[in-house]
Amino acid sequence: MSGKQRYDYIDWLRGLACLGMFQTHCYDSWLGGSARESSFFHWSQLMGTIPAPLFLFLAGVSCALVTDRMRRRGVSANRAASMIIRRGAEILGLGLLLRLQEFLLGQPRAPWTDLLRVDILNTIGISIMAIGIVSWMARGRVANALLAAALAAAIALVTPPLWTTWRPRWLPWYFESYINGVHIYNAPQPWLFPLFPWMAFAFAGLAAGLILFADWPARNPGKTIALFGGAGAGLLLLSVWLDARPEKLYAVYDYWHTSPNFCMARVGILLLLMLAGYTWCRSGAGPAVFSPLIQMGQPSLLVYWVHIEFVYGRFSILPKRVETIPTATMGLAIIFVAMVLLSMARTRYKGRGREILERLRGMRRGLRSPATG
Repeated sequence: MSGKQRYDYIDWLRGLACLGMFQTHCYDSWLGGSARESSFFHWSQLMGTIPAPLFLFLAGVSCALVTDRMRRRGVSANRAASMIIRRGAEILGLGLLLRLQEFLLGQPRAPWTDLLRVDILNTIGISIMAIGIVSWMARGRVANALLAAALAAAIALVTPPLWTTWRPRWLPWYFESYINGVHIYNAPQPWLFPLFPWMAFAFAGLAAGLILFADWPARNPGKTIALFGGAGAGLLLLSVWLDARPEKLYAVYDYWHTSPNFCMARVGILLLLMLAGYTWCRSGAGPAVFSPLIQMGQPSLLVYWVHIEFVYGRFSILPKRVETIPTATMGLAIIFVAMVLLSMARTRYKGRGREILERLRGMRRGLRSPATG
């Protein structure tokens, strides 16, 4: 099986995360009136708890893949770590730039505090930088995987007190917000993406990727991912069992937002989704002719960036908070098709900027030539 065929399922999963993100954002932005109280809307928002963890998990898997390839080419650990850290810094910079764009386009109503809001790109960028540091600290594959798994568990375990009894109130709100998403509200906000607990999913993905790209698993990806699926089902069941126990470790227990049990359940779901994506793509149904999810998953950062403005921003394609479920669903379909087409254009013209510029210059000279002749 070729490298491209082997890893199509990773792009497919990114595309699936994009689709889940679209439906969550579209219905949240556009539905109004009684539609916002419907079970349809509540299920839509519940499914919206998966795309962000999936993006972070796949960022960790991708870092493991990049690290593995560099190790096999003989690249030093220091250089590999610095490249990952630099990539994380780029994504963090893009996240800050997106906040600036949304602030400027949101004038005159957007408050300046929106510039410092902790969004998913900020957390992905910092998480990748942290992965680079961990990869530098733990040079061997086994040590790296064990450290990543331990950090994922530790982040999940300390999240509840960092949101409640251990809140770092002594920090300015714009720094505390990176810890628990407090923003300007003097209380953590579950709709933001602070490092705790979200960074745990990136380290879980790193641990999974380091296992997945080792020698035996790389030769037997189907068996390895089947084991991942079994582990995912086990984590999901363990999460339900622990949540039902009468004993509680924390003074404040919030299963749906800060509980390590919910974090464990989501990691279990992510491993099951990895099994589903691999099975779908290996069956030939995914990339047989054309897969919109694989296509959209390749430039997922661009897709995320652009869709935000057409769903939540000034250029929203539908009025906000007034639509019915059928009209919002039609808008969702339009967004999906538009983002697939955007991703196709990005794939086709990536790295051809100089060629396109030369063509434009040639067209310009051709338009001028009759006038000068």
